[in-house]
Amino acid sequence: MKVRTYTIQDASFERSPDQDSDVFTANLVDERHGAPVTIGYGRYGPNQGLTETMAVDDVMIVLEGSILITSDDRTNSVGPGGIVHMPKGESVTIKAMDEGAVTAYVTYPHWREAR
Repeated sequence: MKVRTYTIQDASFERSPDQDSDVFTANLVDERHGAPVTIGYGRYGPNQGLTETMAVDDVMIVLEGSILITSDDRTNSVGPGGIVHMPKGESVTIKAMDEGAVTAYVTYPHWREAR
């Protein structure tokens, strides 16, 4: 695999699987590219979110807006530049604030295969 660079303009967003809210993902690198990780962007509409048990280890970086992340009855606010690690097996709720949010993520292994 060669070194590649990406921007959000390269992203093709799809509604996050099994979700009805305005939460979208855009994989840029995944199992189809032979990489051991999935890399992409997430987009959350204003006050939109999701709750799930993590099927993979996930690292999320907030690029725009802010999110509330809740796990183990503890809630943290994360804004631009903030990094969140969500370990495999952890139950989490991610909710964007009024302005919505844009994130970047890296998962190991591939989240689509783990679903």
